[in-house]
Amino acid sequence: MRRETQQGGARLGTVIWLLLFVVLVMVSKEAIPVKIRTSQLEDFMVELAKFSTRESDEKLQNRIMEKAEELQLPLVKKDITVKKGNGRVRMRAQYEIPLEFPFYTYVWHFDHNVDRPIFII
Repeated sequence: MRRETQQGGARLGTVIWLLLFVVLVMVSKEAIPVKIRTSQLEDFMVELAKFSTRESDEKLQNRIMEKAEELQLPLVKKDITVKKGNGRVRMRAQYEIPLEFPFYTYVWHFDHNVDRPIFII
C-alpha cells in the first residue's frame, strides 16, 4: 500500500470523529439543561403529591405552575391537571420544549404523570 493513502485516511477519520464530537457537544449543550429542569419539575410534583392532604386541587395546580415558571418551563395552567379522590392524588403536566439546532428544530414532548396515595399525617 502507498503511504500517502494511509495518511489521508487517518486525516479523514480524525475529521469525522471531530465533527461527531462537535455535534455531540451541541446537542448536550441544549438538551442537558432542559432535562435537568424538567426532572426538577417532576420531582417537585412527586413531593407535592406526598403531602397534599390539605391543599385543594386548584392550589396544587397553582404551585406546579409557580414551579414551572421558576424553572422557566413553557407550561400553561390548562395543561396541568390535578385530581384528588379515593385516597389518591393524580397530577399530570404536559408540555413541549423546542430545541434549536443549526438547520433543525427538535420538539421534545414531556408528559409528567404522578399517581400516589395520600398520606394523612
